[in-house]
Amino acid sequence: MNKTKGCLIANFATVPENDGLLVLRSSNIKNGSIVLEDNVYVDCCIDDAKLTRLKDILICVRNGSKTLIGKSAIITNPAAIGQAHGAFMSVFRSESNEYVFQLFQTSMFFRQVSADLGATINSINTNNLLKYKFPFPPLPEQKKIAQILSTWDNAISATERLLENSQQRKKALMRQLLTGNKRLLDKNGVRFSGEWKKYQLEDLFSFKKGKGLSKADLSVSGTNKCILYGELYTRYSEVVNTVYSRTNLSDGTPSVCGDILIPSSTTTSGIDLANATAILEDNVLLGGDINILRAKKKLSAPFFAHLLTHVKKHEIASRAQGITIIHLYSTDLKDIGVFIPTELIEQQKIAEVLSVADQEISALKQKLDAFKQEKKALMQQLLTGKRRVTLN
Repeated sequence: MNKTKGCLIANFATVPENDGLLVLRSSNIKNGSIVLEDNVYVDCCIDDAKLTRLKDILICVRNGSKTLIGKSAIITNPAAIGQAHGAFMSVFRSESNEYVFQLFQTSMFFRQVSADLGATINSINTNNLLKYKFPFPPLPEQKKIAQILSTWDNAISATERLLENSQQRKKALMRQLLTGNKRLLDKNGVRFSGEWKKYQLEDLFSFKKGKGLSKADLSVSGTNKCILYGELYTRYSEVVNTVYSRTNLSDGTPSVCGDILIPSSTTTSGIDLANATAILEDNVLLGGDINILRAKKKLSAPFFAHLLTHVKKHEIASRAQGITIIHLYSTDLKDIGVFIPTELIEQQKIAEVLSVADQEISALKQKLDAFKQEKKALMQQLLTGKRRVTLN
């Protein structure tokens, strides 16, 4: 194990300006890369040696949130070269920056960072960073390892871009399809022309509540499928495709195919309650703190889940009440107005198009997760010396 070799270029305080040098901050670091969004500039003269160079490592060395300390990115974006860096940042520079950058993404690095932080210490300095120890193979092997891992980084970045594009396409589709601004074609290739009408939710749904069930009631081998309200935040989006939890209890409100589920309490903010999920099977037990919207007539539940989650999100959130615990009651939902196609077949067609978009997004998320896991496994082998590379 050897200490990190290189130099750390200190940060400096800045007064933001509208133009001048770009000031790189922690918000410009995303997944190990530089993103140029919400930029800040400074109009002053800075020694050229302190300006960023190609393959410098920008690192967050001070922050109110300890989890951000050590967050880093390698500078390859031409627009980020020759720029300044902010008061909570430093630039690390060495002859092995591409290899060191990979080390800075490992648990080995973050364990050493964490050891230097305390109850009142929210920063690391040059002395801290240069004493951190890592396995360093000969320079040619460092370069080969960095090259291999960089290939994985490129694949991850490309997949992230595809995912972002796919998510943006879905948002654009929802803006058009869920408002009636764009009409789809029916199975005969004819554009839908049926009327869209405004209803209140209580015209279309009866309102029920889930009951009972907590995490302690779950059992991997349970006989009954169930959904807890917390899972509406963490495990499900607009449509429940797979029910993950089971229980041996018979408590809970049994679902009816087409129910729409909206959480009724949170400790965070009202916007978190404004998520609707369609469940497309009967007899799934629904736990407490879940609002259940049950259709009075034949409707497309996936259509309504998308509509409520995206078009009506802020209106639903504005009706939530409370300070420590925020509640959303059925009475808060009943008079919410929705503008919808009166023909069921058009609702279903819109939901079908959005479902295809969801499948594409899900596939890209799975691909991205697989790439990240494979890179992580490779890092554990290559950056510890457990596996050596062949030099050509």
